[in-house]
Amino acid sequence: MSLILFIEQLLNGLQFGLMLFLMAAGLTLVFGVMGLINLAHGSLYMVGAFACAGVATATGSFWLGLVAALAAAAAAGALVELVVIRRLYTRDHLDQVLATFALILIFSEGTRWLFGSFPLYLSVPPLLSGAVTLPGGIEYSLYRLALIGAGLGVAGGLCWLISGTRIGIQIRAGEADRQMIAALGVDIGRLYTLVFALGAALAGLAGALVGTIQSVQVGMGEPVLILAFVVIVIGGIGSIKGALVGALLVGLTDTLGRVLLPEAFGLFMEPAAATAVGSSLASMAIYVLMAGVLIWRPSGLFGEAPA
Repeated sequence: MSLILFIEQLLNGLQFGLMLFLMAAGLTLVFGVMGLINLAHGSLYMVGAFACAGVATATGSFWLGLVAALAAAAAAGALVELVVIRRLYTRDHLDQVLATFALILIFSEGTRWLFGSFPLYLSVPPLLSGAVTLPGGIEYSLYRLALIGAGLGVAGGLCWLISGTRIGIQIRAGEADRQMIAALGVDIGRLYTLVFALGAALAGLAGALVGTIQSVQVGMGEPVLILAFVVIVIGGIGSIKGALVGALLVGLTDTLGRVLLPEAFGLFMEPAAATAVGSSLASMAIYVLMAGVLIWRPSGLFGEAPA
């Protein structure tokens, strides 16, 4: 593999990892603060993608679609928390899994009813279309570079929110001892709704941004949800820093593995066999990574070990 191709795939892995971070950050916040397993988080990713595609198609503006994606996903998240999730906090994880799995079916069929079964397509906004020349003469998509910048910006903003603001202190305190902060006068119900809506907005943003790279279709959130769970297991449940590091590891491992492993096996195997074996192992690589991290640190890279 040439150096230019390797750097391009490295950037692709970085972009993929940062989009996974937007999904995983909300998921780890919800689980860390509320102790809730939310299988419907991928549906909020889908809501953001469809809201962006629908508004962008109607208005011709991707940027209005992006605002609509954030608003629709946050509103859907707040509504779900108020109507369904609030009744699950004291229930065991099996009830949470069953209820949020039912939400997946409701969101999927509701989206199919509104938008139909055929995929929608988002166009890259003209401002970000085309390629730029990076140092070394590397031609790379301007839109993908913008996704990397947006992911890093959101990561920085989220870290500031959690560590440097009053609401962030309340979120961290709620993760440590929800009864205590409720006794101190914090409206725990409002805090939970805010955290859930924030996580939903991040998922919707990821869906809208990725919608220009792949088609927007019913069920698009479930494969990403699985990867997001892998990310938070690797990074440590409840840790934003862990979600970022875990997402980057998963993104780079998956992207580089799909390119490097077939080439590595091609050194001593027939091309067709090398491609088949390398592709199969590449699809397993992130789960091997997760298993290795859990063997070394059962609580994840930045998770706290249970007392």
